[in-house]
Amino acid sequence: MASINSRNGNLYVDFRYIGQRCREQTLLADTKPNRKRLENFVSKMEADIQLGSFRYENYFPQSKKLEQFQSLELMKSTNSHKDSSSGFDSFSKVWLEEKKPEWRDSQISNVEDIFRIYLIPHFGNVPLNTISKAKIMTFRGKLVKEGNNGRPLSASRINHIMTPLRMVLTEASERFDFDSPWKNVKPLSEPKSNVSPFTLEEVMLIINNVRADYKPYYIVRFFTGMRTGEIDGLPWKNIDFERRQIIVDQAVVNGVIGETKTSGSNRVIQMNQLVYDALIEQQILTKHQGEFVFCTKAGTPFNHRNVTKRVWYPLLRYLELDKRNPYQSRHTAATLWLAAGESPEWIAAQMGHSNTKMLFTVYSRYVPNLTRQDGSALDKLLKDRGILQNL
Repeated sequence: MASINSRNGNLYVDFRYIGQRCREQTLLADTKPNRKRLENFVSKMEADIQLGSFRYENYFPQSKKLEQFQSLELMKSTNSHKDSSSGFDSFSKVWLEEKKPEWRDSQISNVEDIFRIYLIPHFGNVPLNTISKAKIMTFRGKLVKEGNNGRPLSASRINHIMTPLRMVLTEASERFDFDSPWKNVKPLSEPKSNVSPFTLEEVMLIINNVRADYKPYYIVRFFTGMRTGEIDGLPWKNIDFERRQIIVDQAVVNGVIGETKTSGSNRVIQMNQLVYDALIEQQILTKHQGEFVFCTKAGTPFNHRNVTKRVWYPLLRYLELDKRNPYQSRHTAATLWLAAGESPEWIAAQMGHSNTKMLFTVYSRYVPNLTRQDGSALDKLLKDRGILQNL
């Protein structure tokens, strides 16, 4: 049963259609004549829904949900008799629309790319109920053998490609009542994460030789454990110099500011003295340029691929250090805290981990006798090595 409500002085319709709750705003002011007018509109709409003749574009042609419901209407008509022979392409479009509210923009983009590049070209509009386990294994074998345009794919990448395929087929089998072909299809074995942190001596070699305008950036990377998207999307409003804290609640992915990797990634990082001094210095460089701490001359967030290519890898070559990706700075922060004797719980909180399990799993060989819990141990280590006085 639809209801008529008011928001910001205008009327909107609240109803359900194809199992979805819909709220459609109108331009009608909340007056008695307009309510009567909208009641007549709703009565006709409900009659069409009951008769099965309702089409979303006829009633709400400007709706943001129009494309979603057009796909659902197509799926409904195609499968009005639980026709499990519906095509993979058609159903996957509906499935994607249904999943979008659950995902971040970056995840939506990644999954859409998987369908566009891998799944749709291979499965096309093959009837869902004809996709057997053998066809699934053939597809995976093709990924292993041919990769992407002749370039080999990692086991991790192949597993990521297979995940939405599994989800689509599982959902289709439940919705259309046929046996899922995804039985005993195990993911490919993935090698353990490549943890190759820098030593403290290597860290200082990098910091003391990097371009002056990037020195604060790499100090903050190495001594906070922030992810690339987190530090590149860090705004000045999230720097609390009085409490010596960095608030992490957003990240930049593909040039778009959004949420952090997971809800648990939102955290408050304690600044040590090196980080505090680096951010004070960074204020002079970029505070006048815009909202981001580390940014281009135009005030936009760094393009991490550009920085890695132009600054990071050339510096490692110059210093004759083993080539490692910038993410190793995060691993380095964790291992330095461990080496300094910080509490595992404190380190996990700084890293944005919900517990210490990953800490001991990933960094087990770097764990000494841990006793402290306030971040001061690393400052002590830096002072003992004479590093704080030398900067």
